[in-house]
Amino acid sequence: MTSHSIIQRIARPAGAMFLTIAGMAGLLSGCDRIGSSASTQSTQPSAEEIAIRTAPPEQVFQGTLAGQTVHLVVHDCEVLSVRQTAQGRLEWKSVLAPEPYPFPTSCERQSLSFDAGQVTARLGRRAFGAGGCCASGGTYRSADGLIWKRL
Repeated sequence: MTSHSIIQRIARPAGAMFLTIAGMAGLLSGCDRIGSSASTQSTQPSAEEIAIRTAPPEQVFQGTLAGQTVHLVVHDCEVLSVRQTAQGRLEWKSVLAPEPYPFPTSCERQSLSFDAGQVTARLGRRAFGAGGCCASGGTYRSADGLIWKRL
């Protein structure tokens, strides 16, 4: 037997074993991702949670209105009531939005302020291609965060 044939006999099983081990490692490396992806997805913040947590102070109200604890946030010219679910997630529900406009608009101005036991929302949507503000929106006031009156 030549040294070349001995190396070939050793290399074939070693190569096969290497490929087998590499293949097994590749298969097993995906196993830990299967279980963790579901838990990672459930802990990923939703778009709502990100918007709520990153809203600047002038777009958030947290306090007491009409004897009830209220959490409001204004987002894309819409006032939203925020609540925490039993699972600890944040979700919102629309409580005030400007009247619809027949053409595309963008949010030009939005804010929440508190004075004398009431919250004031200033909303303004500008129509694309139009100058100035506002095609829809206005100033609204609420004593409870649910019922709004246009000023």
